[in-house]
Amino acid sequence: MPKNLFQDMVKVKRMRQEEARKAQNPETERVSNNNVVAPQIKKEARETRQEFHGESQGKKSKKGGRKSLWFVALASVGFFLFALSFLFAKAEVAVNPRVEDLVLNENLSAVKDPSGEELSFDLVSISDEEIKTVQSTSQKEISQQAEGTVVIYNNYSAASQLLSIDTRLEGSNGKIYKTRSRVTVPGKTKDGKPGSVEAKIYASVAGIEYNSVPLDFTIFGFKGTAKYSKFYARSKGSITGGLKGKFFTIPDTEKITLTNELKASLKEKLFKKATDQIPSGFILPKNAIVLLTEDDAVSSSSSDSNLEIKLTGTLYGVLFNESKLTQKIASNNVSKYDGSAVYIQNINELNFSFSSQINVSNLADLKNITFNLSGPAKIIWKVDAPKLVSELIGKSKKNFNQILSQYPNIESASLALSPFWKMSFPDENEDINVIINYPQ
Repeated sequence: MPKNLFQDMVKVKRMRQEEARKAQNPETERVSNNNVVAPQIKKEARETRQEFHGESQGKKSKKGGRKSLWFVALASVGFFLFALSFLFAKAEVAVNPRVEDLVLNENLSAVKDPSGEELSFDLVSISDEEIKTVQSTSQKEISQQAEGTVVIYNNYSAASQLLSIDTRLEGSNGKIYKTRSRVTVPGKTKDGKPGSVEAKIYASVAGIEYNSVPLDFTIFGFKGTAKYSKFYARSKGSITGGLKGKFFTIPDTEKITLTNELKASLKEKLFKKATDQIPSGFILPKNAIVLLTEDDAVSSSSSDSNLEIKLTGTLYGVLFNESKLTQKIASNNVSKYDGSAVYIQNINELNFSFSSQINVSNLADLKNITFNLSGPAKIIWKVDAPKLVSELIGKSKKNFNQILSQYPNIESASLALSPFWKMSFPDENEDINVIINYPQ
């Protein structure tokens, strides 16, 4: 127990001495404390640097990982787009066909019923009338006989019958008409069909009362004989033009002018009607037409001052097979023409004229015609687009010019492939678009 007390006393004494020493030299205390703290600070700094370095290394590692991911993503997208390019590959080929300009002055011939390779033609005919009303201020006394056309029949015998000028015909209206010229009525045919002939007639007396709708006739001179019932006639259309008295008229010079205007108007109207009826593949050149009019149908006098001018006519037109006519022109004018499909852009605008040997007033009965075609012509070669597409399918781009060289009817062509890196044509024909730049 005393020992412990003594030891405690010594500890107390030492503590007092230590406190006194600290009071006398405080710097020594701080150095002492620093010696204890410094190693701790260094340790913490080292640990901090290690942590920072680790974080830096981690960031670098993460950054490198992100780059790899971006590279993989971009590569995947590129591969995807490349794969899609095969699904949506397109090719557009713009073709310029062969064209040759000519100046024609071509004499040609054609037959209605060809037996070989001759150029053929067909006829179209269409009839109509043109009417115009004009105001007249002049009057004069007119005595004019009605006129018309009849068909006279011979059902009496196989022998022909001569009828002289002014043979009298009695109409079913009880009035007498006469033939204008001498005619011969053919006899009956072997199968018993009556012979017939057309004849112009006129009324025996001037006057409007002789104008009539179609009539039946007997030959007045055969009355009381066996021929009377076997010879007969029927009018072809109405009988018109009979006048007697004072009427409004049109002077002859004005009548000629009006008639020419009506002819031009009627010709244009009938040509349009004819062209609307042309079968596909045929053409009717603008000047390959003839208008035949019934001039005697023109009325130029009336009891009314408003005169009606009427002109009736029939238009005949010459039709050609467009392809055959074009090939005929090409074979005659293009060196080494091989029979390829061609067309002439302005074929309807070429100048067409019948040769002087053709009697155009008899055009409906002609079996052969000769004519001339003249003017500038542009011959254009046709391109078989589907055939070209079939030969391009799946082919390499480098073979494009070689394929084109097999088409002499192609002057030039350009190619556009999409996407731009494609080096071959698509494998489906619907993905290849061929545009033919035919001249307009």
